Amino acid sequence: MNKIGLVRTACVTPKIKIANPEYNAGEILACLKEADENGAGIVLFPELCITGYTCADLFYQEFLYKKAMQNLKIIAEETRKCRALAIVGFYMKVENNYYNCAALMQGGLIKGIVPKMFMPNAKEFYEARWFASGIKIANDMNSVRLFDYDIPFGHLIFNDSENDLKLGIEICEDLWVPISPGAHLALNGAQIIFNPSASNEMVGKADYRRNLVLQESAKSICGYVYASSGVHESTTDLVFGGDALIAENGTLIAEGKRFSRENTITYGDIDYERIKFERTYGQNFEECTSAYSSRYLFTEVALSPIRVLDADSDALMRSYPKNPFVPNNINTVNDRCKEIFSIQTAGLAKRLEHTRTEKVIVGISGGLDSTLTLLVCIETFKLLKKDPKNIVAITMPGFGTTGKTYANAMTIMSLLGADVREISIKDSVLQHFKDIGHDPSVHDITYENAQARERTQILMDVANKEHGLVVGTGDLSEIALGWSTYNGDHMSMYSVNASIPKTLVRFVIKWVMENRLSGPDADPNFSKDNALLKTTLQAIMDTPISPELLPPDRDDQILQMTEDMVGPYILHDFFIFYTIRYGMSPGKLLFIAKTAFANDYTEETIKKWLTLFYRRFFSQQFKRSCLPDGPKVGSVSLSPRGDWRMPSDADSYAWLEELKGAGFKSNL
Repeated sequence: MNKIGLVRTACVTPKIKIANPEYNAGEILACLKEADENGAGIVLFPELCITGYTCADLFYQEFLYKKAMQNLKIIAEETRKCRALAIVGFYMKVENNYYNCAALMQGGLIKGIVPKMFMPNAKEFYEARWFASGIKIANDMNSVRLFDYDIPFGHLIFNDSENDLKLGIEICEDLWVPISPGAHLALNGAQIIFNPSASNEMVGKADYRRNLVLQESAKSICGYVYASSGVHESTTDLVFGGDALIAENGTLIAEGKRFSRENTITYGDIDYERIKFERTYGQNFEECTSAYSSRYLFTEVALSPIRVLDADSDALMRSYPKNPFVPNNINTVNDRCKEIFSIQTAGLAKRLEHTRTEKVIVGISGGLDSTLTLLVCIETFKLLKKDPKNIVAITMPGFGTTGKTYANAMTIMSLLGADVREISIKDSVLQHFKDIGHDPSVHDITYENAQARERTQILMDVANKEHGLVVGTGDLSEIALGWSTYNGDHMSMYSVNASIPKTLVRFVIKWVMENRLSGPDADPNFSKDNALLKTTLQAIMDTPISPELLPPDRDDQILQMTEDMVGPYILHDFFIFYTIRYGMSPGKLLFIAKTAFANDYTEETIKKWLTLFYRRFFSQQFKRSCLPDGPKVGSVSLSPRGDWRMPSDADSYAWLEELKGAGFKSNL
């Protein structure tokens, strides 16, 4: 097997008939079989689904109870025929009380039974009429005798030691209390919490319920799988919608369609390796366990290995966005870009106030990054009520500058009202070549870096002359790849783009175009001509990314394409996000990327650029070790003072070796 640290979970809302365990068991088994055939490792059914949640006083009928237990046994025995394990809601008598419970079944046996701890008993709910709380009995007993064998009972954590995967169960109302059983389960090692539920529908309740699940999965750093009873429950007083939710670390992985009149199964692939990574990343999770949760409260129940996803035979049902730094929802994108722009301007404003600096110096190339930096400077000066003429914007044409980028640079600097300066670097670089004995016809790394360093020298010296501060333009993608000249464009006095990847830079500029230059909230005084500025910004976004350090072709077109040399930024930003934020291994990252970009790049192409990513990411750490200050704007940052501390001499061998051997059979 080629395990990739994901397990497929399934939420099932079966058709049921109230108080008809035989019919309900048949539907449960049919759904279990279907989920098993679709690769599910763990299948969750609703609360009390063997009888139906709304049996009311029929729960007291001994006849119904015996029928329910007979069919519980049938369901358990049938799990011997499938690879998936099942979690099924039922009720059982222990001593003199009935308890609302969930049974985890695997390989023909009930592996453990968990009682519901908190009984809703107000407004439309009156469970305490039939069921006792499991709190006391779970503390007093750790097993029950059922079907002629002893079954673990109470506070349980189910452990698949082979896959290092632990599961916990809480039931419906348990999620809604201030300190949930699921929180304790998570603190004691359960990476995925399952909740068989019966939650009725009311206006607005679905949103609240979704938020509860998302928040629980976020603060407990876990996967959370929630399956609720459907429309075939009794409608005497309530309607149930069959809500199905699968979340991971605060993100909704899958959501079912409510109010279906047929059996419904919702699938979600949970990355339990990521959950372990997130919990290990900081110490507070373990500290919280020590402070608030007893390690001796839970009984660990051994499971046979759960079916987890295999890269050689399974296709993901979960989708991974190609732009992980950019939300899918357009409204969320707008809100996110507004916040990013605000963070950038607030950071720069504070630095200017602290240093009592009146001027900033920015090098403008006509490319994406320097354009965003200039826009941030303009917004900051508006915020501080400073004259934009104190923004010294310098374009420094060199051997690779094209007429198009030069014109775009001059246009935006002029329209934004900056102090526009042009300083050619050609003569000074040629003199430098003469001084160091370099042949200018040799277009090697010396030829390129000399230009970058000359530009930085000009910016720094102008900053001294003007008593100003050099604002850097480099972005997160360039920082990760080390795609900068050491002590050239690598250096500045404050770097406003340091936490923004290349793919996101475009969205922030677009947000400025659509919200500062046009639209109902446009600032008519943002520039001298907002319409022309918007057109020019679009032209900049349409220009191929290039450092413009090599001469253009005969038609004055850019020859030096960055993405031809280092690979597509959309791939590298994908690699950056899942390496830093998720801690993905090379083989797993290749598999995920292959799935996400199946219609865009071949596996060989992805592997080629992923190999280059690892080589550059490791070899270029020395540049990151001395980065200038800059504001963190998202969950991924490479600041050597904050999020990322890595030795400059770290060896990439192990990563490259795993990637070299990685490759997967077609499963799409």
